[in-house]
Amino acid sequence: MPYCRAASLLLAPLLLSACAVSSISNPFKSSDELPPVSQDGMLAQAKADAPRMESGTAGDSLHCPQVVAWPHDRLLTIYAGGQVGDTAAIMHRGEITKLSRECQIYGDRVTVRYGFAGRVLLGPKGKPGQVTMPISIKVADADRKVLANDKASVSTIVPTENPVGYFSMVKEITFPMTMGMRPEDYKVFVAFERIQAGAG
Repeated sequence: MPYCRAASLLLAPLLLSACAVSSISNPFKSSDELPPVSQDGMLAQAKADAPRMESGTAGDSLHCPQVVAWPHDRLLTIYAGGQVGDTAAIMHRGEITKLSRECQIYGDRVTVRYGFAGRVLLGPKGKPGQVTMPISIKVADADRKVLANDKASVSTIVPTENPVGYFSMVKEITFPMTMGMRPEDYKVFVAFERIQAGAG
């Protein structure tokens, strides 16, 4: 039964983290073994469940801001009827499982080209079809001052024969760099927005 399979997926430990792609480039270019940031590449990694880092960040090398999705921010479960916490009432759950990034620096401005990918798992109360979930992005410095914001929505089709759909997105965000600060002192935070009723 699809719903049974989905429920078992939802109850398994699924705190998946991120792959790393990092560099300074001109233009954007990765210096690692992994491919550069691309929507198709991110989607392929999500579907293949490629090897990942446990830190929840993309990029631990110097000279480029990290892209971060904290454990609470990269999971979003939607419940039917506002029954938050009831596993039998789960409609679907979104998971950000892959992160990557590249960056460029022009004077005192940094442009980060970042990608994220993941999946949507159907729950016992969910139905196959299109699922859309909101994403919030912000850039903060070492003092947690927010320098830039962005929003997006990811959509996927959860097929009838398989209770899992996959999504990926690549975007860019630009922000000013304070004198005396380094690119690696900044972080780009990616998170599901918890604006729906019955979200947990």
